[in-house]
Amino acid sequence: MALKTKPYLREITVQHSPEQPTDSYPFSIRAIRGLKTLRFNPDVTFFVGENGSGKSTLLEAIAIAMGFGAEGGTKNLKVQTAETISNLHQFLKLKKGFKLPNDGYFLRAESFYNVATAVDRSGYLVGYGNKSLHERSHGEAFMTLLTTKLKGNGFYLLDEPEAALSPSRQLAALWAINRLLDKNSQFIIATHSPILLSYPGATIFNFDGEGLTEIAYEDTEHFGITRDFLNNYQQRLKGLFSKG
Repeated sequence: MALKTKPYLREITVQHSPEQPTDSYPFSIRAIRGLKTLRFNPDVTFFVGENGSGKSTLLEAIAIAMGFGAEGGTKNLKVQTAETISNLHQFLKLKKGFKLPNDGYFLRAESFYNVATAVDRSGYLVGYGNKSLHERSHGEAFMTLLTTKLKGNGFYLLDEPEAALSPSRQLAALWAINRLLDKNSQFIIATHSPILLSYPGATIFNFDGEGLTEIAYEDTEHFGITRDFLNNYQQRLKGLFSKG
């Protein structure tokens, strides 16, 4: 059995500055403004919440503080096509594990096209099956990353990986994540997917107008709304489209 070396990132602390206005981005986001210390699961930690709740902002800040580029990729591939990075990473204090990961990747769905272009230009396609990511569908490219590029003993940050994946591919992604966890990996994932959120034993942090709290899977809005809709979809659609 392989020696357990996780977690690679134990916790983060936000060092708030008196000079930082609380009404300026990103501290204008309630979940970010109220955050002090966040401890991570050695296997999988999920960030969930509505659009604009701060989950991707925090994930980006962690990625930058850990040495990744803001738009994703490996630590050796820094891609930046827009000046939209928040300064949150400057206020983070990281508490890392005793051993560094051998592998790492920041997957950001919204900027993965830019990363794929940079990979093509570099000519280094070995880790991606010796084939351009642009010659695959978006979902196929994501799965190639999970099943071929990521090797294990790694620290991986995924921002809305379900964006390109069908439900069946999301199940395949869970299998790939589990395989990498068996190889001493750690994941932090921002997602809207009730399928991905179901990973057993994961820690889920919910971002909302009240702040940031740990929540059980079946208590997430994602699980509740999905279950209710699938069990009552005809009534829900009728109510949604009614003219009354």
